[in-house]
Amino acid sequence: MENNYCIIMAGGIGSRFWPFSRNNRPKQFLDFFGTGRSLLQMTFDRFRHLMPAENILIVSNIIYKDLILEQLPEIKPSQVLLEPNRRNTAPCIAYAINRIKAITDKANIIVAPSDHLIMKEVDFLETIKAGIDFVENNNSLLTLGIKPSRPETGYGYIQIDEGETNLRKVKTFTEKPNAELAQIFFETGEFFWNSGIFLWNLKTIDNAFNTLLPEVATKFNAGKDVFNTDAEQAFIDEMYPSCPNISIDYGIMEKAPNVHVLCSDFGWTDLGTWGSLYEMSPKDNNANVTLKCKTLCYESTNNIVALPSDKLAVIQDLNGYIIAESDNVLLICKLEDEQRIRQFVNDVSINFTDKYI
Repeated sequence: MENNYCIIMAGGIGSRFWPFSRNNRPKQFLDFFGTGRSLLQMTFDRFRHLMPAENILIVSNIIYKDLILEQLPEIKPSQVLLEPNRRNTAPCIAYAINRIKAITDKANIIVAPSDHLIMKEVDFLETIKAGIDFVENNNSLLTLGIKPSRPETGYGYIQIDEGETNLRKVKTFTEKPNAELAQIFFETGEFFWNSGIFLWNLKTIDNAFNTLLPEVATKFNAGKDVFNTDAEQAFIDEMYPSCPNISIDYGIMEKAPNVHVLCSDFGWTDLGTWGSLYEMSPKDNNANVTLKCKTLCYESTNNIVALPSDKLAVIQDLNGYIIAESDNVLLICKLEDEQRIRQFVNDVSINFTDKYI
């Protein structure tokens, strides 16, 4: 366990979950289900079973440092890696990789977003253990593929190569498909959802950055002597804004020749949208979802209602809506049009003040 490290990416703003997710407290810091634990805390709890707490690094924007330390008192401030600005997942991961490299040369590394929901935690941990065993002994980049339960258009897909085991070579990565293509992917059985959870050993991922993303690797290699020292943050603050804005998927995973997928089924949900939250939440007899608050629904179906816990919503003749209130904002939006929420947030920013976003 002492050679296992985890990088939790927690810098997103979660604008598709507005108004619950706000600039000062994005979705990874929220307790959606009234369990007393935020998505970030649940992610940390999960990986704490696989390694010492000091081997878990949180990469996030500098403005969330205090919030992270408040929610995760088990970690030291030095375990929070602070990005001065957002540069997508490749620079984020490169930063953490270089920190780990300054500590050890024998690490097995898990990379995970902070805002995923895992329903079958025992199965998840067994899958991760199998993945660690594989990457520890193989020069391979491993991603977790999730067996689709529906023709989902909101996720990227991984096409797997032929084989008899759950561990396969990756044939192709595919971006979010339209409904017709998603149906084909679902029916073939060859495509799995791309979970965005990766495993690799330190040497393999370091070589991948140097070979496939030298424009990122070179910038971090220039500071190889400062990582895990008092000079690290100053170096990052100066260098990081000049990093290219590029994802780990596009920069490395889609180009590398040594990528495998571990085909999995552990009740995974990427809580990226109100629609994904609606899909996995318990529903009443009319397919309405209520989160935290109290509701009375009349002639209403297929709605998701999320209000403060002391609020009561009385709803009549609404079908397929998001009704969400948080602080000073009430949102009423068709669930099928939730992709417009980013537009709403942009319009609010233009027409009103930032206190609403």
